[in-house]
Order: sequence, then C-alpha cells, then structure tokens
Amino acid sequence: MAQEEWPLWEVFVRSQHGLAHRHVGSLHAADAQMAMRNARDVYTRRNEGTSIWVVRSVDIVASSPDEKDILFEPSNDKVYRHPTFYDIPEDLGPI
Repeated sequence: MAQEEWPLWEVFVRSQHGLAHRHVGSLHAADAQMAMRNARDVYTRRNEGTSIWVVRSVDIVASSPDEKDILFEPSNDKVYRHPTFYDIPEDLGPI
C-alpha cells in the first residue's frame, strides 16, 4: 500500500528589517500548525524573522508571465491613478 505524501506548504518570512514577507522556501507538513513549527525551525534558526506565513501550495493562484500585457497594460489608460492632476507644494520637497 502506497503511503500518501503530506501537503506542500510555501513559507514566507518577514525579516526584522523589511516590511514585506519574502518567500524563503517550501516544506511538507500534515497541517498548518506543523507547517508553522517546521517553518520556524528551518527558516528562522538565527532569530532573523518577525513574522511567518505558511500557505498550502495548492491554494496559491498566480499569473503567468505570458499574461503580463493582459493584466497590467489596461492600468496605463487610467490616468487618474497617476499623480498628475494636482500640484505638490515645493516646500514638501521631493516625494
């Protein structure tokens, strides 16, 4: 009888010096609690993180690089998203 493999989890860690979580690797675990413990043990051994996310790989949905134009080009025609309709006071300095 073949033994079923545990689900694959993706691990993201927010470092002490960063604001965003960064993908650091993957691991297999039976459930979320085990994934969190294993991620802590494997990816934050030197106390370099402030936060850990674990996400089942099957729950991640990503775009393909081939879809870049379809996803991002339409935003170029929405000029209201660009700060060109108001003047920034000079005393604020560069933003």
